[in-house]
Amino acid sequence: MLLIRHGQSEFNAVYARTRVDPGIPDPRLTEEGQRQAYAAARTLAAHGVTRLIASPYTRALETATIIAGELGLAIEVDALVRERAAFHCDIGAPPETLARRFPHLRFDHLDDPWWHDHVALGVDESEDQIRARGVEFRTRAARAPARDTTCVVTHWGFIRALTGIEAKNGEIVRLKFAD
Repeated sequence: MLLIRHGQSEFNAVYARTRVDPGIPDPRLTEEGQRQAYAAARTLAAHGVTRLIASPYTRALETATIIAGELGLAIEVDALVRERAAFHCDIGAPPETLARRFPHLRFDHLDDPWWHDHVALGVDESEDQIRARGVEFRTRAARAPARDTTCVVTHWGFIRALTGIEAKNGEIVRLKFAD
């Protein structure tokens, strides 16, 4: 299984320079982020990817849409692979808003909200909570048919929870399973 961190978002571009949350909920990709997604698609083409899963955040969906278009794949949306909620960029969009933005995808299986609403709750998602989601995802992924080469478009925090790797935007990380 391959994990890819979404391309650079509007949030990432500002935060990388300032280290201050710019207050952008559910940001889109920048032009650099789009370039990173196309580069990732070229790399993934050599891996024979047969299945594509994406987080419901706009930056992940835009990355996945570019990859899907280049590789001729459908996109499965899965809130389990969302980011750890700690910044304004981790406030998602309601399923009906996502359905208007991405009419080629299904969102009717998502709760509203599907993200950890840390702003309304007044508390960030804990490291233990994201690790638990990672365990749940890893358990489910281990049951997938071995013939599938799955790519998951996800986020820095989720990749770190699964692998310990702090992936850069557009970076592809292999998720290893114990034999």
